[in-house]
Amino acid sequence: MGTGFFGKVLWINLTEESFEEETVSEEIYRQYLGGYGLAVKFIFENMPVKIDPLSPESIFGFFPGLLTGTAAPFSGRYMLAGKSPLTGTWGDSNSGGTFGPEIKKCGYDAILFKGAAKTPKYVLIIEDKKELLDASEIWGLDIIETESILKDKHGKFIKTAAIGQAGEKLSKISGIANDRGRIAARAGLGAIMGSKKLKTLVLKGNKKISIYNKDKFLDLVKIYNKNGKKGEPGKFFKSILKSVPNLAKTLRRFRIGFKGPPNIIRKIYRIYGTCVGNTIASETNDSPIKNWSGIGMYDFPFKKSKALSANKIIKYKIREWGCYGCPVQCGGILKIPELNLEETHQPEYETCCSFGALLLNNDLMSIFEINELCNRAAIDTISTGATIAFAIECFENGILTKEDTNDLELVWGNSKAIIELVKMIINRKGIGDILADGSKIAAEKIGNESVNYAITSLGSEIPMHNPRFFPSLAFTYNYDPTPGRHTAASIDYIDMGSINKFQKGFKLPKGWKKNEKKKQKCQKLVTSFHQVLSSVGLCSFSTLFGPYPFIDLINNFTGWNISIDELIEIGLRIQTLRQSFTLREGIDIANNKLPGRVSGHPPDKRGPTKGVSVEYEDFYKGYCYEMGWNPKNGYPLKETLKDLDLEFVIKDLY
Repeated sequence: MGTGFFGKVLWINLTEESFEEETVSEEIYRQYLGGYGLAVKFIFENMPVKIDPLSPESIFGFFPGLLTGTAAPFSGRYMLAGKSPLTGTWGDSNSGGTFGPEIKKCGYDAILFKGAAKTPKYVLIIEDKKELLDASEIWGLDIIETESILKDKHGKFIKTAAIGQAGEKLSKISGIANDRGRIAARAGLGAIMGSKKLKTLVLKGNKKISIYNKDKFLDLVKIYNKNGKKGEPGKFFKSILKSVPNLAKTLRRFRIGFKGPPNIIRKIYRIYGTCVGNTIASETNDSPIKNWSGIGMYDFPFKKSKALSANKIIKYKIREWGCYGCPVQCGGILKIPELNLEETHQPEYETCCSFGALLLNNDLMSIFEINELCNRAAIDTISTGATIAFAIECFENGILTKEDTNDLELVWGNSKAIIELVKMIINRKGIGDILADGSKIAAEKIGNESVNYAITSLGSEIPMHNPRFFPSLAFTYNYDPTPGRHTAASIDYIDMGSINKFQKGFKLPKGWKKNEKKKQKCQKLVTSFHQVLSSVGLCSFSTLFGPYPFIDLINNFTGWNISIDELIEIGLRIQTLRQSFTLREGIDIANNKLPGRVSGHPPDKRGPTKGVSVEYEDFYKGYCYEMGWNPKNGYPLKETLKDLDLEFVIKDLY
């Protein structure tokens, strides 16, 4: 066995209340790395086909990346994976903070669950001791209350990943939270944990990760971090940076995207985090407005959106916060005296937009309050905000009435009603019970043409970025094996971070932006690299910050001599297996279609994206051809499966 990994995963059977370690060969790591690469291999081979994601036979697990837990910059991420209760597809969700490294400290490269407990339980792993304990005392509590009680009981240095009330009530838009509000939020995996009556996974390890060439590995880290500090903006330029959120109109007028020199982007993220985009994205029409029916500069103009400006948000920041191993620290801890909140996580752009521009709500205090509510309940803010937008439009069109909403006046921008509806969704009270599984399922229950207002891809609410601004997102939202995700592979998104400069030797075809076939080849390469980046455990923002010793870190960590070509093959293997899982579950992804509002059918008649309609169906066919998949149905060809050492898939697809 090589170094850099423990060579074993832990299986926990909640029905039998048993723990079993499984040895993993080095070959598997070389083929799948870690994270959801390892996840899709184990879940595909071990979970029965076409079962209910909320049944005891369903499998899900926690999967740190290959480099997670090391000093490698940006490597603090881990993946949750299983079959999505929301879409029925392959489901994965990413989280940061400090929990992922603790899985490694416990001596495992993954922890997987199957079966279901009869009564609420939690798993406790402290060093080499593993227990399944009664959770009746903490069932019904939010994730912060849960962690506080367990720290009193088991020590302040434990790490927890828990469901809140949303997961307990099997909300299909619920997630799993660690570090008091960092959520693996998407795909509804919190409902799987709730269906298994598993409240939380509690970890405290003492194992050390072995590194093949530790001195060289740490030298690479030091050099990268040192270079990252070069060219730091001076006082004058720092004062200019503070005006960035106020440049929204200027950026719109000159059609300037949000990209720039790595040292500047690094500083902007450190100061503001992702909420730097709150005003800018609204003006440029990157933000969806009024449930995707509006245009930012007219329906939510700067005079309104500036109330949610990053400058206004960071006034409440009391300290920076970031994931394990992150040199940027784009998060923040806020204190909100107006709400008697002593500590709360800074809301991300997606949350601010989901409950701001999407709902025409510019009440900043309501965003802070909703962010805290959703963090504590461990529920996806994207899906929750989008589902409320659906409900407001149903109310506006007379499909829902005050009788349905418990007398709530669901109109655009009514922050008090929005807050109350969030609480009802979390607790499945009244109309909240119908909305707690997302807008697609709600539309099926409500009927009366409400489906026209459910803006989803296969049931997954569309994120807060407009494909008419980033065209390749239409392809990503529609066709990724885990649909409706802005964090999946997208050529426009990854180009923001100048991927050509991230890893030496990884190059996109010249002239790809103006040539459709080259663009499809480019999407194949970007798709591959994205899988590798995720499976190694790196943050997707890492490509924004300049050249990175990616392959050198992997090789000095493991003792391998891996090349960029081998990494590309690994990424193609992971994506092809994710695709195969979704197809095996009976999802006709090739015939999926985005709502016209998302793709610009019909196009806007005015504003920054005037006249823009995004074509993505023919692009997918060309992409399939490049991937070695059947362009008609997205099925990987037998030859492709054999070439990628995925012969075991053939019997399931053919």
